[in-house]
Amino acid sequence: MTALLILIPAALFLGALGLVAFLWSVRSGQFDDLDGAAARILTDDSEMPAAPQSARGRAGPRSAPKSRTK
Repeated sequence: MTALLILIPAALFLGALGLVAFLWSVRSGQFDDLDGAAARILTDDSEMPAAPQSARGRAGPRSAPKSRTK
């Protein structure tokens, strides 16, 4: 019975936390364009413009690791 004194407030707190996170995501525009992401997966990568240099990072494209031979 004493476990309920801990579990009920914990469940209410987690539920309220989830509600706050959901409301924040709605207000910040996370659900504005639901069809855009679904259509973007179908487009070919060659049709999309290349990412700017700053978005790619400083290291450039990844290459295969070099094997060590003796």
